[in-house]
Amino acid sequence: MSAIQQILNQTQHRPWPLPSGKWQYYQEWNNALFFHWEVPFEKLRKLVPEFLTLDNFEGKYYISLVAFSMQQIRPRNLPAVKFLSDFHEINVRTYIDMDNKKGVYFLNIEAEKALSVWVARKLSGLPYEKASIRFDPGRYHSVNNTKGFRLDTRFSISETIGDKTALDLWLTERYCLYLDRRGDFFRFDIHHPEWKLKHVKLEQAETNYQLGDINLRADDTLLAHYSKGVSVLSWKKTTLSRSETQEFSDAFLSDNIQNQ
Repeated sequence: MSAIQQILNQTQHRPWPLPSGKWQYYQEWNNALFFHWEVPFEKLRKLVPEFLTLDNFEGKYYISLVAFSMQQIRPRNLPAVKFLSDFHEINVRTYIDMDNKKGVYFLNIEAEKALSVWVARKLSGLPYEKASIRFDPGRYHSVNNTKGFRLDTRFSISETIGDKTALDLWLTERYCLYLDRRGDFFRFDIHHPEWKLKHVKLEQAETNYQLGDINLRADDTLLAHYSKGVSVLSWKKTTLSRSETQEFSDAFLSDNIQNQ
């Protein structure tokens, strides 16, 4: 059995069936370090297009920063090219639920290599930008001079999390991402094995990510995780129809405002 087929056969952890059609890209998300913050709904709502419904866990809203090594990214039936396919990435994301498909929305996304940034923007439409990112075992360091964003952290990894909490799963097991582009909205479906998370101790942590009225400071980190990584398949993007989803989104937003 091929490695790809093994990934496709692991579906028991998915909240909805695999997408129809053939997958389009293979990639690996390795050495993943997660930071999670709880944030106020009103401040977060300003950062996300109103069309997209913010997801919440027990009435609370979250932003996560994920630093990882993107490796072996390639189109279906083509090989990976290391100088283009392997690079370090940092994304800042929040959580969306549209049509009962819980996914993520990138508030910011950075990559180490200028050429990889250009190709990723062209092929995916995701708002990649260049940052100086370095990874060494137990350390991530990144500077985005254009926006003044910074990450500098040293960490140690301990035991695997055997019994994940409901929040652990809610924050990490997401099988699509949402994109807005010039007023149109899209969803990319993805699939990967369940994350194997480890406890992580932050020995040094500095973050400077000012997003609207939200400042993601390391001292305020609610939770952190580490994973050696997962192998990921992704499908072509699908267009979201306003007529089918806007009524649900508006009703959800109204209910949340009333409950604040």
